[in-house]
Amino acid sequence: MARYIDEQCRRCRREGQKLFLKGDRCYSDKCSIARRNYAPGQHGQKRAKLSEYGTQLREKQKTKSYYGVGEKQFRKYFEMASNKKGITGENLLQILESRLDNVVYRLGFGASRAQARQLVNHGQFEVNGKKVNIPSYLVKAGDVITVRENKKDNGAIKVNVEQNATRPVPAWLEKDNEKLSGKVIRLSAREDIDLPIEEHLIVELYSK
Repeated sequence: MARYIDEQCRRCRREGQKLFLKGDRCYSDKCSIARRNYAPGQHGQKRAKLSEYGTQLREKQKTKSYYGVGEKQFRKYFEMASNKKGITGENLLQILESRLDNVVYRLGFGASRAQARQLVNHGQFEVNGKKVNIPSYLVKAGDVITVRENKKDNGAIKVNVEQNATRPVPAWLEKDNEKLSGKVIRLSAREDIDLPIEEHLIVELYSK
């Protein structure tokens, strides 16, 4: 799978807004947007006016960055969303929110989606009592996500749980701090997603 290996903060600067890719750093004075709020590169301070296509493309790239998804997988999700009943753009965001790595992040077990993805990859979680180490695993309503019994002493998870104790959990999830678990009450709705995404631009881009 293609992987973005450049400095993560360059993504935020490219989009001109915080994508919250580096956990606590994004809330500190070290955030690149706070220090250098212009695009990376030699001509970064000369922001050109985007065309209609450029605006749609940037929205897609921004959404991919938020969720840490590659182009091939993102297009697959769009096809899935198109084949579902309902509004395609909202279906797409619901699918992205249903990824296991995103759910782990939303529950506060990961400082960022990237860290949550790493924790899932390393087999720290189970879904409905079964170990799952696939970040792209799509959860369903009623699924219970739990830190595996032999991983509950993981230092990173403990720190994240403490630091995120006051962070609100989305209405479609339920969290149990004592058991280090969470439950998917229902799939997310558009009003549950707090990211500044204009999904209709992505639909327009792929519909050309």
